[in-house]
Amino acid sequence: MDADRRTHRRAPERRLEFIEFRLYWEGAVNRSDLIDQFGVSVPQASNDLTAYRQLAPDNVTYDVSAKCYVPTPAFRPKFLRLNPDRYLAQLKAMSDGILEIGDTWFASQPDTGVLPFPNRRTDPSVLQALLTAVRRKGAVRIEYQSTSPENPDPIWRWISPHAFGFDGLRWHVRAFCHRDNRFKDFILGRCMAPGEQGPAAAAAKQDWQWQTLFEVVLQPNPALTDGQRRAVALDYNMTGGKIAVPVRFALLYYFNKRLRLDVAERFDKPRERPVVVANQRDFEAALLKADVPLSTSERADKESNVKPIRLRGRSAAVKISAHRRGSE
Repeated sequence: MDADRRTHRRAPERRLEFIEFRLYWEGAVNRSDLIDQFGVSVPQASNDLTAYRQLAPDNVTYDVSAKCYVPTPAFRPKFLRLNPDRYLAQLKAMSDGILEIGDTWFASQPDTGVLPFPNRRTDPSVLQALLTAVRRKGAVRIEYQSTSPENPDPIWRWISPHAFGFDGLRWHVRAFCHRDNRFKDFILGRCMAPGEQGPAAAAAKQDWQWQTLFEVVLQPNPALTDGQRRAVALDYNMTGGKIAVPVRFALLYYFNKRLRLDVAERFDKPRERPVVVANQRDFEAALLKADVPLSTSERADKESNVKPIRLRGRSAAVKISAHRRGSE
């Protein structure tokens, strides 16, 4: 009952926020927009628009020819928190087919091109079981297909999940592995089936890699021109030519890979490598502390282990690789 009352009290505020959303992002709003979005009556929609004009008279005017309300040049949001990232996230979700336009406050969807990536599978029963274990602070038995050479076939294992992580391309669950007796990342797409629930073997607070943040300080690539560095600083919203990005130790490996910080210096042109790490030495130490192999410093140390071999008559270089122990 209390939740219903809170929802009822907040409904008028939501409709005022919706009016501003349409005014700011769509450039117009009318009664039918409110009726379609919230299912209110015609008189209620008229009352909402009247209330908004009384509360923010400098923000809106009526366009007689278009028969709708439009923002004035002096428009300043009063109820809406401007969030371009949320708008663009919804735009991407619609482009990916995850959201329907009716699930948003959009009046129309602008033509959008999103770089396609192969979809990663997620079994709904597995996700449900993992969510249940997280909420209960318990454990769950899952059938998991690892890429580890030691486990070529799917095996059932107990894990105590406490969080979910996303590396920009795929989701994983952060959990304590009862079999290996440590916290690891389990890729959701490799979880084949859920089993029974049980008591946890470790608590979330014991996962220091997840609970501890490291600030990666980024700056424009010094190899760029002055104008290019200014453009990069503007693009990344830097202050004083730098920006500090807090990253969980458990996600540093993925941060390093997604921004190509581990290979960009060797393979990319300066314009393809807009940002570099300003606190490089501390960053490398953090990577090692987080148990991430083949960081920049490790790679340099392994250069002496590059051995030339003959491959079909051509010279090739083979590097000694390392196994990332944090995930399977």
